[in-house]
Amino acid sequence: MSRPIRVPPEFCVPERPRPPETAGLIRSVDPDSWGARVGIRPGDLLLRVNGHPVEDIIDVQFYAAEDHVVMEVRRDGRLLRLGGPREEGEPLGLAFAHPTFDIDIRRCNNLCPFCFVLQTPKGMRRTLYIKDDDYRYSFLYGHFVTLTNLAERDWRRIVEQRLSPLYISVHATDPEVRRRALRNPRAPDIMAQLRWLAEHGIEMHTQIVVTPGLNDGEILERSVFDLAALWPHVRSVSVVPVGVTRFQRYGVRPNTREEARRVLRAVHAWQRAFRRQLGVGFVYATDEWYLSLGRPVPSKRAYDGLQLQENGLGMVRDFLEDYRRVKRLLDRRRPRDLAGRRATLVTATLFAPVLEKVVRDFNRRAGTALEVVPVVNTRLGETITVAGLLMAEDVIAQLRSRPLGELVVLPRIMFDHPDGISLDDRTPWDIAKALGRPVGLARTMREVLRLLNGHGPERFDPDAEGLFKGG
Repeated sequence: MSRPIRVPPEFCVPERPRPPETAGLIRSVDPDSWGARVGIRPGDLLLRVNGHPVEDIIDVQFYAAEDHVVMEVRRDGRLLRLGGPREEGEPLGLAFAHPTFDIDIRRCNNLCPFCFVLQTPKGMRRTLYIKDDDYRYSFLYGHFVTLTNLAERDWRRIVEQRLSPLYISVHATDPEVRRRALRNPRAPDIMAQLRWLAEHGIEMHTQIVVTPGLNDGEILERSVFDLAALWPHVRSVSVVPVGVTRFQRYGVRPNTREEARRVLRAVHAWQRAFRRQLGVGFVYATDEWYLSLGRPVPSKRAYDGLQLQENGLGMVRDFLEDYRRVKRLLDRRRPRDLAGRRATLVTATLFAPVLEKVVRDFNRRAGTALEVVPVVNTRLGETITVAGLLMAEDVIAQLRSRPLGELVVLPRIMFDHPDGISLDDRTPWDIAKALGRPVGLARTMREVLRLLNGHGPERFDPDAEGLFKGG
């Protein structure tokens, strides 16, 4: 028998009232899957799996990990029990309208002075005003969470269902400094929480958002080395610069160039020590530190196989590695149909120097006349320099009077939302119509090349709302 899981009471918030019933709305069913074979249909409401109520897609996968699965669904007011044998590794084939069935997403109980939600003006995309802090999204999608809003049942579930790895915002390991960083005087001791998770076999990736005068310098160093003491359960520390919009109200400021240099020097020194001690770098500066100082980003090997691009770690290196393959393709094929082609590539000011260098090389090899236009973020302020926070209105205003060529290529990350909308609630088609040019979305130069060849991956025509042309 497994021993009972004891959760320290100081980790826990009071248990939340649970709804009498939760149900997951099934949006689609893969025709070549277990779900289709047993008769599950789009529109069904999933209530239980092998007799267990389900609160989210994690429950669905956990309780369906058997060789015989029975699902109870509600269809047109009727309760149905559908099931049958399931081969090992056979996909369920069910896509849900929302990954959590009890509530949309759990809210944060902190008031971090650097929180982006608290720096957002009115009139933006609705989801920007939601302060989410849901450990389930951490497990499913790599969202960073603080562990300050978990009840005892949540802690037990993390262990029982092996929700690993988790992604955790630490900011500081000193309890009092962390409480100031979170503006939450009740925040538990994060090191005690991480040790507890480590003792129960949970792996973690952590991040520290470096805020001048709050958690930098010696506090940052102590935090990094405290976390390293939990290796290999704590797998990494991402060091992230604080982002400050012009609507910041709590006296937080961005790191200066000299402060950024000091952080990078420290991270590189710590990495050298950890490579000798642990065999990996363990602590990693995100791309923004390098770009803001005009320094080359680390090699692919320097990231030790980590996949933390969603946290801004290694995205630029991935872009450059992709372009190496594009260069070989261009040199091998010498595509004459690209000669003289004109298009505009949009990015934010931080990434612009990297993209401009790549595009000059692309133009030389392909004979094109592509132009990079760095767009300044006037809505949030010029200190916001990343492409993922660009506004459609800024793009339209700053491109409207320019010669644009045959196509405008926007960063795909501008529209990383299920509804395909920007932060200011506009679609790529809105931009295409305003500029009178087709708009394409791309993450890489390979995707830019495909757009020029008419193959997508995503292209929006100004003459037809929402028209998508994919290759």
